Amino acid sequence: MRVGAARAVALGWVRERMRVDPSIEGALFSGSTVGLPDDAVLPVWSDVDVLLVRREPGVKVGKFVHRGVLLEVSTVTWAELGGPEDVLGSWVFAPMFRTDGVIADPSGRLAAVRERVTAGFADPVWVRARCAGVRRRIEAGLRAVDAESSAAEQVLAWVFPTSLLAVWPAVAGLADPTVRRRYVRAERVLSRFGFADRYGSLLDTLDGGGGGVGVDAARVREHLAGLAVVFDEASRLPREGFAFGADLGAAGRPVVFDGAAELIEAGRHREAMFWVLVTYARCHVVLGQVAPERERAFGAVLADLGVASTADRRRRADGLLAALPGWQAVVDAVAVEAVAG
Repeated sequence: MRVGAARAVALGWVRERMRVDPSIEGALFSGSTVGLPDDAVLPVWSDVDVLLVRREPGVKVGKFVHRGVLLEVSTVTWAELGGPEDVLGSWVFAPMFRTDGVIADPSGRLAAVRERVTAGFADPVWVRARCAGVRRRIEAGLRAVDAESSAAEQVLAWVFPTSLLAVWPAVAGLADPTVRRRYVRAERVLSRFGFADRYGSLLDTLDGGGGGVGVDAARVREHLAGLAVVFDEASRLPREGFAFGADLGAAGRPVVFDGAAELIEAGRHREAMFWVLVTYARCHVVLGQVAPERERAFGAVLADLGVASTADRRRRADGLLAALPGWQAVVDAVAVEAVAG
């Protein structure tokens, strides 16, 4: 399907939803489709992200298929979104407004935000503010890894702030950050601005590899096959109480497995391990106590990545915290070049 046709489906869904829920006061596209031309092909493993803006808090709708299109719908209140300058300083929200991604805006408030963000997106003041926000999130996340949590919860608490190291240069380079493919995006930005030699060490923070060598492609395929068993088991359980529950159902399966297979075939098996690990950990959070063979399979993933124990995860978190000043220099240099260009 073409991106334009998928967006039309999303637009129709938003209009239907707003007719029955007057607390929704606006909507816009977010995620990896922002900025793509209408005639671009939307892969089967990609979803169309939509952000609903509400008067009051609402639950995340999540991932689902609507008229043949995989939608990922989140919500935010006006208070959480903030005013134009709040958005300009947000590495999460600002990229959504740099192009015309507004779907519904009866009050005109989103248009006002977009006008300000479009004009100031590349201003060095706001670029630095967004980069600083990413660093704060990395530091806060890595310091908060809780030894009292389950192994799966600890892994999630470690891997997401670790992966934000890939988002940091993308934000500096004025590129839209993505979730599942954030490492691919980081490699492109680092290469574009003359830091291709740093990408191997960035991947090392994820998989513990040294000298640019991490888990090989055959091993990643083995872990993906093991994940399929656990995923199917988790998908049969109630998941309403989990923020990521919809990702572990039938709608989310192509994103995980087709998306990982595509990365592996493209020679990006190390990058694929990010979402394999995330999904494995999420499945174990849902499953709780699982069969010993499932625990061994998950343990093998953690061992291959060098984060098998609480001490390993704490050591890796501390190591990345210590390396942030060096990465700050890279991010600063990327930002200077991006703004100048």
